[in-house]
Amino acid sequence: MSAGAVGVLAPEPVRMSSRTARPHLRLVPSDGTLSSEARVADGERAYPDKRVLAQELPAIRFTRRGRLVITLLATVAVTTLALMLATTVDAAAPLIDHATTVLAGQTLSEVAATQLPGLPIRDAVARIQIVNSLNTSQVHAGQSLLIPALP
Repeated sequence: MSAGAVGVLAPEPVRMSSRTARPHLRLVPSDGTLSSEARVADGERAYPDKRVLAQELPAIRFTRRGRLVITLLATVAVTTLALMLATTVDAAAPLIDHATTVLAGQTLSEVAATQLPGLPIRDAVARIQIVNSLNTSQVHAGQSLLIPALP
């Protein structure tokens, strides 16, 4: 196909009409008049000192910086509130019954079984770990452990 034939067969671009013009919106007072002054129904007498209550206000648009500032303020407020609530909540400290010293070759499970016989071993180990702030079940000989009182 030749270059001239392509121009003949190609469709013409269709021009779409632009948006149709819409009538502008007007603020109308409660009595239905279209003027900027409120009118009274008795003889269409105008009172120039009474203005329309609804006035057109400019639209509020936040910039990127404004949105960032508002987001940061909200984050700081939520963080502050969370910290205040976290510091006011107090967990009851466990009651300490006595202290014991770990013997050579003894494990935390053995200490828990001998010192807290009324509890299952895993619960007794967990209570001893909480009272002594232990992250692991590793103990060494000569270490002093606090034993919580049974409820």
